[in-house]
Amino acid sequence: MQVKDVMTPDVATVIGMTPVEEIAKLLLARHVSAVPVVDDAGAVLGLVSEGDLMRRVADPDKPRRSWWLELFADPRGSTADYIKIHGRTAADVMTPDVISVTEDTRVGEVARLLETKHIKRVPVLRDSKLVGIVSRANLLQALASAPPPEPENRVEDGVLRERILLELAEVPGIQVSLINVIVHDGKASVWGTVDSDFEENAVRLAVESVVRAGKAELHLGRIPAWSYGYGF
Repeated sequence: MQVKDVMTPDVATVIGMTPVEEIAKLLLARHVSAVPVVDDAGAVLGLVSEGDLMRRVADPDKPRRSWWLELFADPRGSTADYIKIHGRTAADVMTPDVISVTEDTRVGEVARLLETKHIKRVPVLRDSKLVGIVSRANLLQALASAPPPEPENRVEDGVLRERILLELAEVPGIQVSLINVIVHDGKASVWGTVDSDFEENAVRLAVESVVRAGKAELHLGRIPAWSYGYGF
């Protein structure tokens, strides 16, 4: 699935000279959390989000930092904060150098981009011009709308049993010699004993990594304490 399949094409935009009050009204009217800032040619200059505007309503009584901390503060950071709080137009408060994608970008790549860059949305460009936007909400909508997986090709029961036994052998602490697996018509029945509910859950996960959930039945008892030398 590509960006063009999930993006929002009808994007609300502003220009650099748009007053912040109008931006706030636009966010509320369109039920969006950010708007791109574009030039006359449709190229993206930046992005104004709710977070950019919320700085303007921060507590005015918040105590200032000590003067000696100000000596070590990055002056660029404090200047940027001042501009965000006192700026009057989109150009003043926007976040510049916005990361963007194209219509052919894979949805999975967008998801990784949002996660690694700690951002919530990316503009979609075609020939350097804005044609849409992709947000976390778009990705969730795509996930919710995805069709169920196609049925697996039938695998012989004997092959499934061998795969399950190999998977069980990789589970730490499980004594495979105390477990037997019977596979019939693609359904696995697991018999034997384990030490705890925790180990039973590990067995279940191992089996369901081979056969789908709902096609595994566990009939597992518990290893008695006396077998460890703790009984009387």
